[in-house]
Amino acid sequence: MTANEGEAPSMTAAAEPAHYAFAYPTEAGHPDQDQSVLIDEVIGEPHAPALDLHVANDEKLGIYGAIVGDREVAGLPYNVAGDDRLVLLATSVIPEFRKQGIATELIRRVLDDVRVQGKTVTVMCPIVRAFIDHNPEYADLVDPEHPGAAQGHPRVP
Repeated sequence: MTANEGEAPSMTAAAEPAHYAFAYPTEAGHPDQDQSVLIDEVIGEPHAPALDLHVANDEKLGIYGAIVGDREVAGLPYNVAGDDRLVLLATSVIPEFRKQGIATELIRRVLDDVRVQGKTVTVMCPIVRAFIDHNPEYADLVDPEHPGAAQGHPRVP
């Protein structure tokens, strides 16, 4: 992960954290029950995570990771679409770290980084969509020609 010379680096990792397998939406694009927990988090009352959280952008793998200590506890993978757009795919948090504001903070920092880079996003992740729906100050980052997932957040009974 290196920035181009002359440019301010986007988020970089201080160390190589362990990568974990995260759960992603079903093939139909609907969140599973675990993702409903994350949607509830991002639409709930805002609060900062109690943990010392670092967010790193692994450009080679195409994932923003939330790191606590030396452990990657959450991830938001993406695809690069041209020079000015990222496709945000699926937010995941290891179960023991859920309901602590990590998903919210990860998404916020990713979108802040996208803004600094002057890019837009296509939102395929229902958790990111729910976050943006409840934080309209980020709505301008959604690419108008390629918005991705529809507004509103699906619920799993």
